[in-house]
Amino acid sequence: MEMDDQGTEYKQAPRGTVYILPNLITTFSLFSGFYAIVSSINGKFVHAAIAILIASVFDAADGRVARMTGTTSKFGEQYDSLCDLISFGMAPALLSYLWLLQPFGRYGWLAVFLYVAATALRLARFNSQIEETPKGVFVGLPCPAAAAMIATVVIFCNFVCDIRAQYLDIILLLTVYFLSYLMVSGHHYNNFKHISKPNTFQFMVGTILFFIIIATEPQITLFVLFISYILSAPLAGVYRLIRRKKGDISKTKAGL
Repeated sequence: MEMDDQGTEYKQAPRGTVYILPNLITTFSLFSGFYAIVSSINGKFVHAAIAILIASVFDAADGRVARMTGTTSKFGEQYDSLCDLISFGMAPALLSYLWLLQPFGRYGWLAVFLYVAATALRLARFNSQIEETPKGVFVGLPCPAAAAMIATVVIFCNFVCDIRAQYLDIILLLTVYFLSYLMVSGHHYNNFKHISKPNTFQFMVGTILFFIIIATEPQITLFVLFISYILSAPLAGVYRLIRRKKGDISKTKAGL
């Protein structure tokens, strides 16, 4: 028996086994990432951003399909990580560089290299520490979420502002550094897999409302959704630190 990233046990396929369905979905994710790279090179940045978001959907689906159908395998795990490095490491890095960071020269390509390196380190740590990860969380920002953040920034800015807006390139540069840090950090992000089982009807209504909200202005709502998720862990860490300091002060006063 093996354990997935949420601590759930599942039956592992014999060594050397390759299943078509989940690995085909992973290949779709790889294709989307590759298409994003080609689109970035051709200057079609919004197309590239959308392709990265599509890759994240396929990435979320392949593991679930494998567990639901009992077709998990060591090959699939390794193949998924290699594809993630392309779709969520190289693709968003190249998109960022060609979109706004190229004028920074060496500082621009060093920033995106750091992003790619952080993605590789995040994936390696995930694979090597999967059994040590607490249930219900990801340790460090998942690389698909980091890539989706860059993609939604491109889509959001293309929708609401001029890409030549003042300081936008600096903001993107700082965002790349910040995402790189979060991926290799120890912040815990909710993976939404251990939420208590909801009322079926209420869950259905809530899901419909959720998609309606996204569909109203997806260029804005997706940006807000991902930035809220990405900031959730650092803000929770600051909140816990403040509470801890207040507790220490209260204990000190009580001791006096």
